[in-house]
Amino acid sequence: MLSMRKAEIKDIDALCDLMTELAGHTLSREGMLDRLEHIKKSDIDYLYVCEEDNRILRLLGFRIRINLEEVSKFGEISAVVVRPESRKRGVGRYMMDYADKLAREMECKGMWLVSGFAREEEAHKFYKRLGYQVNGYRFVRTF
Repeated sequence: MLSMRKAEIKDIDALCDLMTELAGHTLSREGMLDRLEHIKKSDIDYLYVCEEDNRILRLLGFRIRINLEEVSKFGEISAVVVRPESRKRGVGRYMMDYADKLAREMECKGMWLVSGFAREEEAHKFYKRLGYQVNGYRFVRTF
């Protein structure tokens, strides 16, 4: 049985493991604690865990984005992690549906997400099956 709930500090070890799965590098406990503290203070950022049989196996980052060009807002999936052993079982769809529900409850116009080029084979096909469309590029400059 799957269930979603807001992430808590007691989840930090599982969150670090899941973020390592997403980022491809280790996120320290201190780094994750910093992220949880940021989310706790934020009015627009949320982090959820998806549990199965009381075990945290997945996470969903959700954010509200205010549109400047019109009076509206979008929900943003800022992170979604499904461990490889849980893929192709409907878990990703369950979490994406949960994000849609959150966005609708918060009166958002729609949803969006950013996904890297390395994810084209699996994740991008999944997002397209859910009705997401590619509509641009993200340009990044680091300092």
